[in-house]
Amino acid sequence: MLVLALDTATPASTAALVEVTDDGLFGVVEQRTVDPRAHGEKLAPEIAAALAEAGVRPRDLRAIVAGVGPGPFTGLRVGLATAASMGQALGIPTYGVCSLDALGRAAGPGRVLVATDARRREVYFATYVDGERVFGPEVARPADVPAALAAAASTVVTSGADHTTNHHAPDRACGEGALKYGDVFGLPVEEHLLYPPGAALVAIAAPRIRDAAPSEVLTPLYLRRPDAVEPAGRKPVLT
Repeated sequence: MLVLALDTATPASTAALVEVTDDGLFGVVEQRTVDPRAHGEKLAPEIAAALAEAGVRPRDLRAIVAGVGPGPFTGLRVGLATAASMGQALGIPTYGVCSLDALGRAAGPGRVLVATDARRREVYFATYVDGERVFGPEVARPADVPAALAAAASTVVTSGADHTTNHHAPDRACGEGALKYGDVFGLPVEEHLLYPPGAALVAIAAPRIRDAAPSEVLTPLYLRRPDAVEPAGRKPVLT
């Protein structure tokens, strides 16, 4: 089954094609542009380019997976609106995946902090153990992240061993927020893994795709209120 993956939760807009089989998945092609102000202009051409490179048409798609954030309002809405409209037009299901989870999945084994840039000098962050999320997602100032992880710290006894493991103490980090604020986090940063990979988004949704689960409403994960607010009252026009 050919699946389209879209993500616009970070400064990057990503369109990827992934083949999902009964026992695995294979990345076909991925298009990505890093420009926080150009999601609306870049995503559609990326989708067209990915389809052309793979030699397929939209009607060959069997599902769409979209990163639901967390991310800034404007960019995130571009990807979700595109996924929803394409799914409706093609009559195929859409599935949502936390964008941070894709980075956590791609990071592989170990304890990892995933942080993306939330603007306003903040980051969206979560922690993962062997690709599974154990804390978050949250939004905070970079300097407050270590304290947030410490407050949420929990320990578990490792089976058959005489020691405990702190699942909230990452030993490395990934995401463009981790790169931007690496000096604050004090962790080695995997600089090759800054944006959610399309294949990882599809890998997380693969069980739903194989089971032909019902299409999902793509609800954005914002974590905070928008910058724009309604005026408290009408302003006088005469003085």
